[in-house]
Amino acid sequence: MFHSATFKLTVWYLLIIVAISLMFSIVVYHLAVSELASGLSHQSQRFSDEFPAFSNNRSLRQPSELSSGTHQIISNLVVFNILVLISAGFGSYGLARRTLEPIVQAHEQQKRFTADVSHELRTPLTALRMEAEVALIDKDLSKQGLRGALKSNLEEVDKLELLINNLLKLTKLEADELQRSFTNVALKEITEQATAQTSQMARAKNITLHSEGNDVTVHGDKATLAQLMVILVDNAIKYSPPGSSIEIAHHTDDRHIFVTVTDHGSGIDKASLEHVFERFYRENKARTKSGVDGYGLGLSIAKHIADMHNGSITLSSRVGFGTVATVSLPKIPAAS
Repeated sequence: MFHSATFKLTVWYLLIIVAISLMFSIVVYHLAVSELASGLSHQSQRFSDEFPAFSNNRSLRQPSELSSGTHQIISNLVVFNILVLISAGFGSYGLARRTLEPIVQAHEQQKRFTADVSHELRTPLTALRMEAEVALIDKDLSKQGLRGALKSNLEEVDKLELLINNLLKLTKLEADELQRSFTNVALKEITEQATAQTSQMARAKNITLHSEGNDVTVHGDKATLAQLMVILVDNAIKYSPPGSSIEIAHHTDDRHIFVTVTDHGSGIDKASLEHVFERFYRENKARTKSGVDGYGLGLSIAKHIADMHNGSITLSSRVGFGTVATVSLPKIPAAS
């Protein structure tokens, strides 16, 4: 499909360039012929004035010289247009490829995204179907067994709901309308909201959350920034051992505000760090051995939020020692 589009776009570019070149050549031809005729006429008149005896012969030679000059102009313009056609062909093809490249990439990303979503949806749906079929086939299934099957089905429904909600969040984050709601927000309020939302999970694992740093103000959407912090703290809790601690801190320089979330959990190997922000990516080694459920969308959502705030998010980690997530946000310029 895109090969055909590239060819068609190349042809259109080439036609436009050739049309411009031909119009330019026609203008140049008329100007050159007019200038040549004027020059020959002026030269002939001056020769006649200086040598009256040869004026008749000189006049007879003028049309042939004009014809010869005209042919030379046409030959030069033909060569010029051939060179333009050749160079424009290569240039048009390169320009067409470059024009379509973002569309091709977006199309490929959409295909991968659709395939990933289909794969992730298939797993809980298959589990739901199998458990329902087993419950229907087993005529001697007890009330307790039936309740267990229904409970398992509800767990799969919760997973599906989580996946759908995360996909909706990604869709919303890709909309420009969110940036219109940006206001000045106290960073302390964002971290307090994040720790409040994750405190129950932290208590369940006997994990202590520490927050420190002077309060500063950031420009952004309070709800999504809080969501970013919740994702980072939630991940830190999931992959931290019981009884450990998680530190949330921030500091500033002349241009940026840095927020760090540090855990002392299993860590991430170097190869996986390059992919952790990809949708549906989950490391299949130390971090997944802990039995943590998820669809690998959390960090992708966090990155989208940071990007929309003209910021960035990075992870540094050592296997067996823990992970540090760092969010960098632009500092609000001081009022002049």
